[in-house]
Amino acid sequence: MKTLYLMRHAKSSWSFDELRDQERPLNDRGRDDAPRMGQALVKRDIHPDLLVSSPAVRALSTAVLVARELGYERDTIQIEPAIYQADLDTLLGVVRALPDTAEAVLLTGHNPTISDVANHLSPSPLHGEMPTAAIMCLRFTADKWADVKQANAEFYFYDYPRNER
Repeated sequence: MKTLYLMRHAKSSWSFDELRDQERPLNDRGRDDAPRMGQALVKRDIHPDLLVSSPAVRALSTAVLVARELGYERDTIQIEPAIYQADLDTLLGVVRALPDTAEAVLLTGHNPTISDVANHLSPSPLHGEMPTAAIMCLRFTADKWADVKQANAEFYFYDYPRNER
């Protein structure tokens, strides 16, 4: 069985016009929400084998703050450039190329694609897009990441910061 935690990065700042999109940092709310979601995972006794993130500052910062709550070192986060600006097929390709040695993976990415993948794979799709710092967990009756699809998926949970306040 494979377990996938799809996480949209936390709220980012638009205050720095001189920064490229990929360099935008988290804002205050984002810096509060990301650890809160990490704590929510700890409460559920969730400890993924692998954390994978977009290289964008806002996504990687989210992953680092969640990792800290989970007791993971920053160095253990795998940075995957293909996640940034990925379309549905590209992000599905990233998921299906995950190492089979990892049974549970937390992937931090961007909307609209992270929501598109969640809706594509989940037997219980969302109505709309995932809010910032939201996490959808899906479990698959598959031994290989290459085999994950909606037909072998089970919706496990969906959580977001306002639900944790």
